[in-house]
Amino acid sequence: MVGFNMRIGHGYDIHQLTSGDHISLGGIEITCPYAIVAHSDGDVVIHAICDAMLGAAALGDIGQHFSDEDDANKNCDSKHFLQHIDSLIKEQGYKVGNIDVTIIAETPKLSPHIQNMRASLTTVLGIELQQINIKATTNEKLDSIGANQAIACHAVLILQDKNET
Repeated sequence: MVGFNMRIGHGYDIHQLTSGDHISLGGIEITCPYAIVAHSDGDVVIHAICDAMLGAAALGDIGQHFSDEDDANKNCDSKHFLQHIDSLIKEQGYKVGNIDVTIIAETPKLSPHIQNMRASLTTVLGIELQQINIKATTNEKLDSIGANQAIACHAVLILQDKNET
């Protein structure tokens, strides 16, 4: 740690959608007529949070830690990535202060799943429910997201010195 009490990180991820029977978001499976095209499970929420954590700690990006060219990451549950990155963050002397997530998808309707996503992520990260906010919006039928061809997510978070209260 270089003498900072707080560090801010931003993450973004986007994946193509195809026909299927479910997608993984925020560590849960959501039944819908889509699947995410990705090397891992394609959980854009977790991938954006991972990149935000790594960015805040100046530790690169998710692709540097989990290459899509590595067969060990094929179809991998993204919660594994998040657990590993959380360990790296803690080794650097930080803990998650709070996380704010915005999912951008035309469908499926995500509001019924937000509390389950929050609960899943708090379990993986060992944080309180009030430390994570998730919201969803559409792209008003514009571009690839609006045409149900893709799903995206932004995440912003604060890391703080793990010795601070």
